[in-house]
Amino acid sequence: MNAIIVGGGIGGLSAAIALRLRGWTVRVFEQAAALTEVGAGLQISPNGWRVIEALGVAEHLSSAVFEPEAIEMRLGVSGRQVFRLRMKGYARQRWGAPYFHVHRADLVDALAVRLAELAPDAVQTGCPVSGYTRSGDVRFENGDTQSADLIVGADGLHSVIRRQILGPQSPRYTGNVAWRAVVPLTDLATPPPPTACVWAGNKRHAVTTWLRAGTMANFVGMVEQDEPAPEGWRIEGDRNDALAAFAGWDPVIVGVIERAPILNRWALFDRAPLPLWHDGCVTLLGDAAHPMLPSMAQGAVQALEDAWTLAAVLDGAADTERALGQYFDQRIDRTARIQAGSAANARMFHKASTLGRIGFYGPMALGARLAPGMIHARQDWVYRHDVTAQT
Repeated sequence: MNAIIVGGGIGGLSAAIALRLRGWTVRVFEQAAALTEVGAGLQISPNGWRVIEALGVAEHLSSAVFEPEAIEMRLGVSGRQVFRLRMKGYARQRWGAPYFHVHRADLVDALAVRLAELAPDAVQTGCPVSGYTRSGDVRFENGDTQSADLIVGADGLHSVIRRQILGPQSPRYTGNVAWRAVVPLTDLATPPPPTACVWAGNKRHAVTTWLRAGTMANFVGMVEQDEPAPEGWRIEGDRNDALAAFAGWDPVIVGVIERAPILNRWALFDRAPLPLWHDGCVTLLGDAAHPMLPSMAQGAVQALEDAWTLAAVLDGAADTERALGQYFDQRIDRTARIQAGSAANARMFHKASTLGRIGFYGPMALGARLAPGMIHARQDWVYRHDVTAQT
């Protein structure tokens, strides 16, 4: 059996590895000229790290990951801590795997190296796809075609494959734009804490993490805005606009913005849960199937879960189309719940009024101090989930 994966990002490369481990011949076609990623950090929760280990990728990331001491929330303007929940060591104890931060580019590189070990020359760049046939042909923009037993659309928010399966519905603007930057810690007079830290504010929030074995600070800022910015991770924003968006905030946040070599800015879109992900031998995964806000740090992790689940349900399946239906059935409720949770978290971090912040964050702070296990337990359904138990 042979598979064509459209898209060479985290989901596409993970799917190629997972399928290759189960005996498939795999080819990955990426429209970009090279497998490159913007400077951006990811949080890999225990449910995602289990997949990385099962794929044989963890050894290629061991020198690049950072294990945060805790997850915490602070108020953006004052820097006052709302709560702090330990993570280093505790994540493995509670959820069976660690919680790591990693640079997106480092994860893509590690996935590409692992795939090359299993299937040399499987990745072809500079190959934009225009569509497919239900019989298993992929059409490229240059007029070429390639045939496969399985076609996987891992081609992101504006997926060509999704558009053909479900029609040309536009993604919905979430009312938020995002800022992102990575800065060497040595360049910062007031570096962020070595945690996964949410900084909550009025119709905006920020997240800071450490990357690359604790040598880099990662910043993501999300701001409510009626009119969307241009969509695209590689669009550079104006530093003055970022400083205006977070004016008066804690010096940690202002310092990161001031010292960032590049500040990227783009609009955030998502989609309502799709009614199906497949058409014949063609299916979707990752952002092509379920784009979500970054407020639960689950976008990349859910693509990893998709990849493993897809390969598992196809293993030994006599009917590919039926197996793709099972893949959808196993994934849709979970991904839809995480999409909804991500949107809910964004609203929680954006309390506009002082009374709203006191009324919501006060009980949260008290609960974290008196019963931290109860706060941790709210993440059990996400972090304890183990798709690698599927064999």
